[in-house]
Amino acid sequence: MSQQSQGLREQDVQAEPLAQFKRWLADAAALPLAEAAALATADGDGRPSVRMVLVKSWDEKGFVFYTNSESRKGGELAVNPQAALLFHWLTLGRQVRIEGSVAPVKAVESDQYFASRPRGSQLSAAASAQSRAVAGREELDEQVLRLERSLGGGPVPRPSWWGGYRLVPGSFEFWQHREDRLHDRIRYQRAGRGWRIERLQP
Repeated sequence: MSQQSQGLREQDVQAEPLAQFKRWLADAAALPLAEAAALATADGDGRPSVRMVLVKSWDEKGFVFYTNSESRKGGELAVNPQAALLFHWLTLGRQVRIEGSVAPVKAVESDQYFASRPRGSQLSAAASAQSRAVAGREELDEQVLRLERSLGGGPVPRPSWWGGYRLVPGSFEFWQHREDRLHDRIRYQRAGRGWRIERLQP
């Protein structure tokens, strides 16, 4: 029986949403970029924006992604520290929606992750003024070359404006495709120190 035909029943899900997320992520592990998610933010006037990010870690404290704090999403999170993540695994017919508050991770955590990145990715992150207009690709490439020459082969320091953010979930929704669009939707919402589980209509 396929995962889609089995559906998603309340009695089959884990009591904790992170455990359920890890179970589904394990099912998606063979898919390309299973850790990719759409990240939705909004500015101080409520105007939304969305983009794909790689979620680099997740645990009981939340879901961590990295970016330039002076980018559009960084600016929006500074004035409106609420966001939503959407994981979509098409071949499994599954989605996971996670909503919550966002805060920067500690500098040491950002340092450790930055140091683990390939040198080319470090240079790109340090040289790019993310979300700002540039005259052309040549100018962007030249910014990276200038930085590389200035370092003389030395390590790439993590820029102060580049680092991690942690989304602390207030709700999870697990969505399973079913026939005739009568999809299964199971939502977890924080209730004190635990979670309330409920079914949503599709």
